[in-house]
Amino acid sequence: MSRTRTALLAAMALVAGATGSAIAAVPGDAGAAAVPCTVDYTVQNQWDTGFTASVTVTNHGAAKSSWAVNWTYAGNQRVTSGWNARITQSGANVTAANESYNATLASGGSATFGFQGSYSGTNAVPGTFTLDGVTCNVDDGGTDPTDPTDPTDPPTQGDRVDNPYDGAKVYVNPEWSANAAAEPGGDAVADQPTGVWMDRIAAIDGANGKMGLRDHLDEALRQQGSDELVFQVVIYNLPGRDCAALASNGELGPTEIDRYKTEYIDPIAEILSDPKYASLRIVTTVEIDSLPNLVTNVSPRATATQNCDTMKANGNYVKGVGYALNKLGDAPNVYNYIDAGHHGWLGWDDNFGPSAELFKQAATAEGATVADVHGFIANTANYSALKEDHFSVNDTVGGKSVRESKWVSWNRYVDELSYAQALRDKLVSLGFDSRIGMLIDTSRNGWGGANRPTGPGATTDVDTYVDGGRYDRRYNTGNWCNQSGAGLGERPQASPEPGVDAYVWMKPPGESDGASEEIDNDEGKGFDRMCDPTYEGNPRNDNNKSGALANAPVSGHWFSAQFQELLKNAYPPVS
Repeated sequence: MSRTRTALLAAMALVAGATGSAIAAVPGDAGAAAVPCTVDYTVQNQWDTGFTASVTVTNHGAAKSSWAVNWTYAGNQRVTSGWNARITQSGANVTAANESYNATLASGGSATFGFQGSYSGTNAVPGTFTLDGVTCNVDDGGTDPTDPTDPTDPPTQGDRVDNPYDGAKVYVNPEWSANAAAEPGGDAVADQPTGVWMDRIAAIDGANGKMGLRDHLDEALRQQGSDELVFQVVIYNLPGRDCAALASNGELGPTEIDRYKTEYIDPIAEILSDPKYASLRIVTTVEIDSLPNLVTNVSPRATATQNCDTMKANGNYVKGVGYALNKLGDAPNVYNYIDAGHHGWLGWDDNFGPSAELFKQAATAEGATVADVHGFIANTANYSALKEDHFSVNDTVGGKSVRESKWVSWNRYVDELSYAQALRDKLVSLGFDSRIGMLIDTSRNGWGGANRPTGPGATTDVDTYVDGGRYDRRYNTGNWCNQSGAGLGERPQASPEPGVDAYVWMKPPGESDGASEEIDNDEGKGFDRMCDPTYEGNPRNDNNKSGALANAPVSGHWFSAQFQELLKNAYPPVS
C-alpha cells in the first residue's frame, strides 16, 4: 500500500491546541476503490479567539477549469480573510472558489488556499468536504488512484512534486525542540519544524555530541510514518564564507574549494541519495549570505571588503554553489533552494537585477543547470517584516514618496513578500523554470508585542509616516545580529501566497547570530561588531546602532534571552 493511499485512512483529529491537521476518515479499505478527491485541512496557528488554516484539495477525477470546495462548521467559526481562493460564508457553510490564476485543477493536481478565522469555545475540524458537490475522502466505487496503471495516480515516492511542502509534514529537529521546550513558555512552539544546519564538515557526522545528518534523516523517517514529510537542511560551508561578516565565518579558507567539494558536498550528496531516504522530500537551502555579497560588498562599492573582493576574483562562491546544486540535485527527492538575501539587502535597483543575474550564473556553473534549482529562499536568518500593512512605496506624504524616507531610502520594496514575489518574476524572465517557488524565513520577523503599530504614522512628514507605521522596529534594515525587540513570525505553512511555496523557520529561533564579544571557539567563527550592543554602526547600516542583544554566545549556540524575546514579541502571538 502506498503512502498516498494510507494517508486517506488517517482518522479525523479535533484541534484543541495551537496547531492541527486532518484528512477526513474513510471507513474500511481505501484500496477497494478510488476517492474522487481529497481535502487536507490544517490549522496552522491558533490563539484564544482566532486561528489560521491551510486547505489543500487534490482532484483525482477529470481535469477542471474551475472549482469550489465546501464545508460546514460544527461550531461558531467565522472566516475573516483568505488568500488563494474567494471564500464566502453563510451561517456555518463555507465555500472556497478558485481565483482566476488557479482555476485549472488537473487530474491528480492540487490547489492550496488559506484563511484566517475567529472562534470561541472549541475549534473542531469540519467532518465533510466536497469538491464541486462531490464528497471528498470517501470511496466512490471508481478506479483506484493509487493503481500504477491509473493515469490519475498522484506522484509516487521519489517523484518531484511542484511544491514539496503541499500535503506534507515538516521535520521537527528534536535537539532544537528540546531547547525550546526547556524554556518557560517554549512548549507552545517546540513542535514547530526548523532547518538542520550543516555549518562545517564535522556536523555531517555529528559534532560535540550533536546528531549528524544520518541521525536526523533516520529520525525523519520515524516522524514520517505513513505521511509525506519534508526534511530541511541548510548547506553552509563555502570557502571564505560570509566575506562581509565575521560572526559567521567558516572553517574553509578562500582557496579551499576542493575540500568543499570532496570533504563537504560529496559526503552530504552521498547520504541524501541513499535509497533508504527516498521517501523523504529533502529541501536544501544552499549557501546563505554568499552570492549577494558578490554584488553589494565588492569594489568599487563604498561597502567593499577585501575578503569579498577576493571571493569575487577567485570565483569560488559561484563554483561552490554550482557544484552543490549539481551534486545534490542528482537525487530525485532533493529540492534545491538558493539563498536570495532579503529586501533590505537586495531591494534597490542596482542590487536587484545584478543579483538575479549572478544567481543564474551560479546555477549554470560546475555542471549545474537551472533544472537543478527548485526555488529560492528569502530572509534566511533575518528579521525583515513579512508584510508592511501601513505604508507602501506608492504612498506620498507632503509631496514626497515613501521611497525618500530614511527607512526605505529609495528601496523598491518595503517587505519580504513583495520582494520575494518580484524576484521570482525576475528570475523566471532570466530563464528559470516558471514553476519555481519562493520560501520566506519567518522565524524571527513577527515584530509583535506592545510596540507593534496598529495603523499608519502621522502625515507630518514622510519619515514620521513611515516610522510610525512600520512593524520592523530595527534601527536599520542592515542590522542582522540578535535584534532586540524581534518576535517569532508566521508559523511554518505551505502555499501561503502566490509564488510562495512555504513560510519556513529555516533559522531555528533561539540560536545566536553571533557573539556580542570575542569568544574563543573551534568552529572558525569570529567576532563582528554588529553583534555588539554598544556598536554605533558602519556604512552598511547607515551608521546606526547595531540593535543587538547583550551577552550573546557564538553563532549557532543556544541564546535563552533571545528565545524569550522572540516569544514575548511573537506575531501572531503565542498562546
